[in-house]
Amino acid sequence: MSKKIKPRSGDRKGKLTARSSASKQTGIVRLRMAARYNHRNHVTLKCSDALPFLRRLPPNSTQLVITSPAYQIGKEYERNVDWNQYLAFQAEAISECVRALKPGGSICWQVGNHVRTKGRILPLDIALHPLFDAHRRTDGIQLRNRIIWHFEHGLNCKRRFSGRYETILWYTKGDDYLFNLDDVRIPQKYPGKKAYNGQNRGKYSGNPLGKNPGDFWAFPTNEVSGDVWVFPNVKANHAEKTGHPCQFPIELPARLILALSNPGDLVLDPFMGAGTTPVAAILLGRRAAGVDYVKEYVATARKRVKAAASGGLKIRPIGKPVYQPPENTPLTTPPAGYVRQSLAKRLG
Repeated sequence: MSKKIKPRSGDRKGKLTARSSASKQTGIVRLRMAARYNHRNHVTLKCSDALPFLRRLPPNSTQLVITSPAYQIGKEYERNVDWNQYLAFQAEAISECVRALKPGGSICWQVGNHVRTKGRILPLDIALHPLFDAHRRTDGIQLRNRIIWHFEHGLNCKRRFSGRYETILWYTKGDDYLFNLDDVRIPQKYPGKKAYNGQNRGKYSGNPLGKNPGDFWAFPTNEVSGDVWVFPNVKANHAEKTGHPCQFPIELPARLILALSNPGDLVLDPFMGAGTTPVAAILLGRRAAGVDYVKEYVATARKRVKAAASGGLKIRPIGKPVYQPPENTPLTTPPAGYVRQSLAKRLG
């Protein structure tokens, strides 16, 4: 049975703003960061292959794993291996994460589509789930949610619909797992709604702390909610943009960290890229460990973590609405010759 463990006295969730205060946000006076894991480190960041790093982590040391592995679609940071080698590597990495995970901990594996020849796609969550399920009987690994992250920008396809979502598979180690629901509640859609019958008739029917986001999530949090999370991916003008071509926004791991760990817990990213997961962990008062084999990305991650700990990191504020350009402006007015089509007009 899942449980809500209250944070220790004085520890509560933080609100991430455009610039975070080191003293108020992270509680870190002097950042302890190293390449070799030690439980006393605030942050452990290593330039290395993932497997040697993972094998050195103590068993049952990690509360939460959040990561996004390569999709094998030809990105500059990917290694050229065949499909069977890719799956074998993922299986090893997953096994090491399960070993390092505490009972009651969580693994969040964020993936998209593997694109094969002639535009054929293979959803990686479908391909990788059996690798997690192999640990169900031996380690109690259970799938809790399949979350959809929706974004507005990306590659425009010509022979299939353009991909505008990716998935997050959330697994727990055992059935007695940490889930801080109150820390991630969102505003009620109808806060003034009252019960119309029964013993609570006339009383407000909603939870005053907000509602469960469900497994349909959206950003900002006062809009549609559930297992579709809608917030912008990191493109050229995003406040958090680095040199990494497939960076995800801090807002994505932040909600997972709040819900699935407590202050002081260790959050691990075995494919950390530019370090977004460690950054979010430090901003929210957790410890972090991450590894990547690309030297430039690890250097970027270290720089971002230091800025986060000192209060100098610029981020996109949590809950900021996705920009909607006003109507009847040069940007939103179709030029002469453009056809403005809609399904309703076609059916009408």
